[in-house]
This record gives sequence, structure tokens and C-alpha cells, in this order.
Amino acid sequence: MHVRQWWEDVVVAHGRLPLACLLLGFIIGFLLIRISVRLIRKQVRWWPGNVRAGDVHIHHMVFGVILVLGSGMGLVALYQSSDGVISALAAVFGLGAALVLDEFALIYYLRDVYWEEQGRTSVDAVFVALAVTGLLLLGFHPLWLLDIGDVRDLRSEPNVPERLLTIAFALMNLLLAAVVIAKGKIWTGLFGMFFPPLLFIGALRLSRPGAPWARWRYGSRSGLMRRAMRRERRYRRPMIRAKIFVQDLLAGKPDAAHVLRATEEELTRTIVPAPPAPPPTHIHLLPVRKHEERPPEPVDSQ
Repeated sequence: MHVRQWWEDVVVAHGRLPLACLLLGFIIGFLLIRISVRLIRKQVRWWPGNVRAGDVHIHHMVFGVILVLGSGMGLVALYQSSDGVISALAAVFGLGAALVLDEFALIYYLRDVYWEEQGRTSVDAVFVALAVTGLLLLGFHPLWLLDIGDVRDLRSEPNVPERLLTIAFALMNLLLAAVVIAKGKIWTGLFGMFFPPLLFIGALRLSRPGAPWARWRYGSRSGLMRRAMRRERRYRRPMIRAKIFVQDLLAGKPDAAHVLRATEEELTRTIVPAPPAPPPTHIHLLPVRKHEERPPEPVDSQ
């Protein structure tokens, strides 16, 4: 009863049914494609294998792109249709997005690394998409502290000071998020857009040692760099263990020894001090000497 009441009050009443269908389609698509690739890898006889066109392996990302394009065009063309039509198209869009993001590592590295270490990038991309969509579904957005429930409310609001406050708040959010992301704290910057106090905390704390901020600010300050390295190893180790365990569970290689070994390998590989910023280049302009005027050479007359 409570779930139904929550669904009616939070999702349906606020017009978030299409977003909920998008999230549902995304989750179902991701689970189905992960089950499919696991069965294909185990070479289960009764499960159809990879789709091929001659000798070319058609990745499921291709079908995802087709679904995203088709449903996206439908959403644009039928945006005034009933909620049922829009929700169905949103579900198809979520299904296609799951197929695309499941092979995000292929797009990023421009090679098939699905079962390799770099393939975990796809799982990270899926987690980010799920987190953002879930927060939007729950009603959170970058301006929620100002009690603006809809962008249309902002456009129709005649109060100029309130508009200026909203714009200033949004710009401050973007600036702090840029600082936090420059410090290498991607998840803090992402969630901080919805919970601004996280941005203040992330902006004030030490940068991750390999981030651009550390390159700019810690290159000549070895004490801060050492503190950043110690802090990174202390706090990142349990998080990386949990992340690799979940990634291995989804990718098909859950093993405790592998989790411990992969954690230390990732710590060694990723927690390195950023190289110092190159010194500014000063261009010294040499004074230009005026060419001495020479008398004209005599012309031989014949």
C-alpha cells in the first residue's frame, strides 16, 4: 500500500511516469544483455550466439543506437501524445541506452575490451546513468534547494530578484562542481550537483594526487602531495574493493583473491602523483638592429 501511494504521489502526480519507464527499461535492458553475454561466453547450446553479418560481429551497441534514435525521434515527434505513448517510447529509449552504455568501453577505447580490465569502464558508465536517473526520479535536481520543482516554473516566475538568485545559485553550483571534478572527485561532483553541501566539502578537501588540481597546485608542494597520496590509499582501498567485487559479479568473474589482487593493482596504477605543471615559458625579444644603409653600388657603364 505504501509503495502504491508513493508511486501515485511522487511519480505519477509529478509527471515522472516516462522517467520511471526509462529507468525500468534501462535496468531490464542491462540485466538482459549481461545475462545474454554470459550465456554466449559459456557457449550454452540452446542460447543464440553472437549476431554476425558475414564475418563481421554486430555488437549489441549497434542495436542500442537504433533503438535510441528511433525512440528519440518518436519522443520529439509525439511529445504531445498520451502518457502511455510517451512512457512506452521512454522505456524503449532506456533499453537502447542500456545496450549502448554496456559497451561504453568499446566506444571509449575504440577496441573490444568487454572482458578485459578496461571493460569495467562500461559498468562505471551504467552506474552513473542509474544514479542520475534515480535522483531525477526521486525529485532531486540541481536547483531543488530553491524549491523550484519544474523548469517551467522558473520561466513563468515574474519575480526578477528570485530569478537572479536562481541564476547565481546555479552558477555557483557549476563553479564548485568544476573545482571538485578538477580535484578528481567525479562522484562527489556528480552528486554534489543535487546536494550542494557535498560540493563545499569536496572543494575544501585535498585533491586526489593524480588529478589536474594536484598538477597545478601540488607540483612544488611535496608535503601536500604526500598527504594526498596517504589519504587516497586509506580511503580508496575499501571503496575499490567493493567496486571491483560488484563489477566482477556483473562481468562474470567474482573471486575474492582476484578482488584483493585487483584492488592493490588499481591502487598502484591509479594513485600516482601528478606531474608538476610545466614552468611558464618566457619569450625574450631581442632588440632588432636596424640594417646599416649602404651606399648604392656603382653601376658599370658600357
